[in-house]
Amino acid sequence: MREARVGPGGYDADMDMRALVVDWGGVLTGSVDAGIQRFLDGETFDLRAYAEVMGRWFGEIGRVEARLNPIHALERGEMSGPDFEERLAREMAAITGVHLEPAGLLQRMFQHFGHAHEMYALVRRAHELGIATGLLSNSWGNDYPREMWTDMFDVVVISGEVGLRKPEPAIFHLTSDRLGLEPQQCVFVDDLRHNVDAAVALGWVGVHHRTYAETAAELEAIFGLPLA
Repeated sequence: MREARVGPGGYDADMDMRALVVDWGGVLTGSVDAGIQRFLDGETFDLRAYAEVMGRWFGEIGRVEARLNPIHALERGEMSGPDFEERLAREMAAITGVHLEPAGLLQRMFQHFGHAHEMYALVRRAHELGIATGLLSNSWGNDYPREMWTDMFDVVVISGEVGLRKPEPAIFHLTSDRLGLEPQQCVFVDDLRHNVDAAVALGWVGVHHRTYAETAAELEAIFGLPLA
């Protein structure tokens, strides 16, 4: 069953949908939650402590003080990866009383994010069939597997490289501008509902990614092409 979110103007099956833009973490990788759990299993702190720190940074205080939020600053490129690692390790130690080695913390985390090969293949098929393709990702200062993106994307927008982050409207405008298309011609796939909703509010068609099968079925219905 299709659950594509549509912009204020509504979605018309006859619309000229010309671009597919996808997130990285949670879309082109396996589950973010599963990856973080595997990371935590090899560290000296538990999920409760990690969740407490992330909840504080992502919660109401984080939204009110967005410019001071370490995650927001990291994603915009305003805070370096090593500085974020030091901050996170310090916050974790304050909760657990256990020292956490900050150096390489982000690398240790992201090495547990496996590739979602079926989604990679879907994006490549879309590109081969003439659909413009793009990547729109909030970076945590991590290294991306760019060697896997050869001839895959027409546009790559990484938050830390452009000083903007999802769900800020400006990063969606920047992406559609770089594609040379109107927002109404673009489809955005993300595993976080609030990012999908932000794109939809600007006129994009949004797909909330949960499983490959559901996303593939939605995209085939939207583009009218065999993508799965």
